[in-house]
Amino acid sequence: MAPDAVTRTRTETDSLGSLEIPADAYWGIHTARALENFPISKRPISVYPDLVVALAMVKQASARANREIGALGPESADLIDRACQRVIDGEFHDQFVVGVIQGGAGTSTNMNANEVITNIALELAGRQKGDYAFLSPIDDTNRSQSTNDVYPTAIKVGLSLTLRSLLEELNLLRMAFLDKAVEFHDVLKVGRTQLQDAVPMTLGQEFNGFATTLREDYNRLTENAYLLFEINMGATAIGTGITAHPDYAAEVLRHLRAISGLDLETAVDLVESTSDTGAFMSFSSSLKRNAIKLSKICNDLRLLSSGPQAGFGEINLPPRQAGSSIMPGKVNPVIPEVVNQVAFSVVGADMTVTMAVEAGQLQLNAFEPVIAHSIFQSITWMRQAMWTLRVNCVEGITANRERLGGMVGSSVGVITALTPFIGYAAAAALAKTALLTGHNVADLVVEGGLMTREEVTKQLSPARLSGLEAITAAIPLVPPPPRADQPRTDQPSPDQR
Repeated sequence: MAPDAVTRTRTETDSLGSLEIPADAYWGIHTARALENFPISKRPISVYPDLVVALAMVKQASARANREIGALGPESADLIDRACQRVIDGEFHDQFVVGVIQGGAGTSTNMNANEVITNIALELAGRQKGDYAFLSPIDDTNRSQSTNDVYPTAIKVGLSLTLRSLLEELNLLRMAFLDKAVEFHDVLKVGRTQLQDAVPMTLGQEFNGFATTLREDYNRLTENAYLLFEINMGATAIGTGITAHPDYAAEVLRHLRAISGLDLETAVDLVESTSDTGAFMSFSSSLKRNAIKLSKICNDLRLLSSGPQAGFGEINLPPRQAGSSIMPGKVNPVIPEVVNQVAFSVVGADMTVTMAVEAGQLQLNAFEPVIAHSIFQSITWMRQAMWTLRVNCVEGITANRERLGGMVGSSVGVITALTPFIGYAAAAALAKTALLTGHNVADLVVEGGLMTREEVTKQLSPARLSGLEAITAAIPLVPPPPRADQPRTDQPSPDQR
């Protein structure tokens, strides 16, 4: 066999024995064992780049804190710091290879980060990968830390970073619906309750309602984001801070705030914080709320566009692809349909998070990996679903104005506007006649001598029928979570908590 065909390896050793590691791998023996033990999801943690970045931020903050308190020498701390920055900048993400679903409460993820960062640092020092006598993944990169404070903190930081992009896309989708509300502000239509004809409204009002719903969800997600800002760095194993310097928690917090740009704070009770995962459950619940309400909007879009001949046919969704392999010309609402399915997945993920939070025992919750995976996946899929809904659907929606106008003109629901003038009993009788004969309600009122044509025309004007108002932003957007150097005016100060 040719020499270049032989896979080069290096030998690494842990408390269980030795393994051969690919020579070019930045991960080491702890990661290798995780690859053997958890061939479950076939999805490495690198599918969530913000989690990888957050892990590097935590390790960088720890290196800086350890240097300041004298727990790590300047040279080692500087090498780890520089290695972390390269990961933060987007390098070496392909080396974060452990599966997102894993046993061990996230230990494999923490060790994957320790090994990759250490081997990057070793290269920066001109050393060979695996030269842990010079710089150790555990004794140096993991100094003053435990998986039990690193992992939940990294999840919270990563989710906070990921949430920013979700909020940006959510706001863009909201604005797209608001633009359509303005475009359709004068288009009268028949409103419906319980799928039965109700009173008139405008298509603009309907789309403004969609925009308002998304604004409210933006606010709820933003408010719940603050739950992620409480971290437990310095807790180490169970919250007692064993092996960590007394000054470490305050110093690592200061550095992590500066590195991440997040207004983080250290939990008052580190024992409780290490075992409690309620913040993840609350945040997941707000994602579920957003998913459910977005799915309802998509249900409405599918129903309003149904047909085009035998359905509601009130709006037209942009045709995105052929809808059938057997029926020529059929086009389906594929974009709202895919958003519906994302919403179903988010609901299921929220149940997973709920059960994982409940399953925690004593001083630690061992199921944070599935919590992290579930929430990161939900945010990622929701962001992408919002993008395709906006770009491939909402921005191209048009109104069938003639059909809508015809339905309003023939709808018996308009007679509700005349009940203050002709009385409920007369209105009910005329509605029944209109349904049986197909005659126009306004004509029947005038023919019955109940109102003059001018009076009927005035009361059935679009403005009066719909209570037409300007499209407004009644509920302001809650500002997104501030950076660490920006004050939180709506939150109590630490001494008030």
